[in-house]
Amino acid sequence: MFVLLIRFVLLLLIALIIYRIFKYVLNPKRKLELAHEKKEFYFLDDHMNVHKNFLLTYKGVLFEGEKYLGTTTKTFEVVSIFMWSKNESLLKGLGYTDFMYIERRVREIYPHAKIDWKSPIKELIKENSRES
Repeated sequence: MFVLLIRFVLLLLIALIIYRIFKYVLNPKRKLELAHEKKEFYFLDDHMNVHKNFLLTYKGVLFEGEKYLGTTTKTFEVVSIFMWSKNESLLKGLGYTDFMYIERRVREIYPHAKIDWKSPIKELIKENSRES
């Protein structure tokens, strides 16, 4: 009887360890951190929760975006997004085309949204849009 109890506890322990490993591997925050370290693009967002900000990483820079709900012609959608960099000193080397790429990728998910940037990115975008 005691041996069966120990086997049962060991089986539960193994199942718990496997469950925790899967939770760790599939954790979106971990994927964001990995992409941030590898300087790749990754978009982390809860599409169903408009009140929760999204995070994205691109070329080693972490950005945060605040979503605002509004009305389109027929539905309620995210109509405005305010974005900024978590660490402005990492923006060195990024150009206008990089920010246009980020905007394009965000618009794939939120097509009705108008995207506004916090300084100093806002000034860079305004200056380059006047030139084109």
